[in-house]
Amino acid sequence: MKLVLTLLGVVLLVVAAVYFLLPADQLPGFFPGHEAGVARMHYKHGIVSGVVGIVLLAAGVWMGRR
Repeated sequence: MKLVLTLLGVVLLVVAAVYFLLPADQLPGFFPGHEAGVARMHYKHGIVSGVVGIVLLAAGVWMGRR
């Protein structure tokens, strides 16, 4: 369980970085918020992904201590 939580946390942190670095028209097609011809960034998606990733990493560390 610790490994699953840690991997999901790392993946979500990478997803958050993608949201912060790429505009909406350059996001992969399977990402929510992909819009062709739109140059704005999706900061809210990135913030939520980052926060959930940090929470999952913290849960993985907490479970590892038990």
